[in-house]
Amino acid sequence: MSTEFTLSAGGYTAVVTARAAALRVLQFEGRDLVVPFAAGGPIPDYRGIIAAPWPNRIADGAYRFDGEMHHLPVNEPERGTSLHGLAFPLDWSPKEHDAASLTLTCAVGPSAGYPFELELRAHYVLDDAGLHCSVTAENTGAATAPYGVCPHPYLVAGLSPLDEWVLELPAASFLEVTPDRLLPLGTVPVDGHAFDFRAPRAIGATEIDHAFTDLAFDDGLARLSLRDPAGTGVGMSWDRNCPWLQIHTADKQPPVPGRLGLAVEPMTCPPDAFNSGRDLVRLEPGATHRAAWSIFAA
Repeated sequence: MSTEFTLSAGGYTAVVTARAAALRVLQFEGRDLVVPFAAGGPIPDYRGIIAAPWPNRIADGAYRFDGEMHHLPVNEPERGTSLHGLAFPLDWSPKEHDAASLTLTCAVGPSAGYPFELELRAHYVLDDAGLHCSVTAENTGAATAPYGVCPHPYLVAGLSPLDEWVLELPAASFLEVTPDRLLPLGTVPVDGHAFDFRAPRAIGATEIDHAFTDLAFDDGLARLSLRDPAGTGVGMSWDRNCPWLQIHTADKQPPVPGRLGLAVEPMTCPPDAFNSGRDLVRLEPGATHRAAWSIFAA
């Protein structure tokens, strides 16, 4: 099986890997719109993956669903959480592939801590308006399954440092988290806060690793804009099935280079939703759920 797939259309080029259905490269007229990673190696920092059947993290890898406790493997030991679902280590199978589109599928579960069965289908297509992706989950098992999903691209506005990029983010609230484990505390308004980017302004030195909500949807889509002062930019839009948006400025401890791109992750639910139940999808046997988003040059 091919390990990656190349798409081209409308001045755009995308490379998607079988591992994690990850977006490895996205360029417009030769300019990177996401932080790429090397072919054939590990996927650093979950770049470009599809995170499912939950986005973000679950505290202690433990949750109760329909009265039964489940214990997931903890893959973020420094914070004691289960991070970014079960689909990212898997090799997805190609179902359709042509010059401008690709469909990959994978089966998730039953497995330790997730005794449910899903089939995931990721569909990528390029056109003159950019890269469009949707993920459809079907519950192929006999029990109702908890579910959530998000993509994990790191957007690149241009060659200037991230601090100089101008962000416009249509979110009126964000989720406060514990500083040590990044677990939810409560939702607060962005009014008067350093996280208020409803009017476009430079990111500056602000460090962000938070989920935003109360998003402004126009014609069924929310839109984020990221501009380089040199004149280039990148944008992202997503549908109402993603009422949450994780933003991360990719801060790293030296000597690891940090702030290489801005993680923009439209999410169907907030962090630790398997415990809070907030916006958690209950996927009945035989039912499907679809979420969609686009990335484009701006």
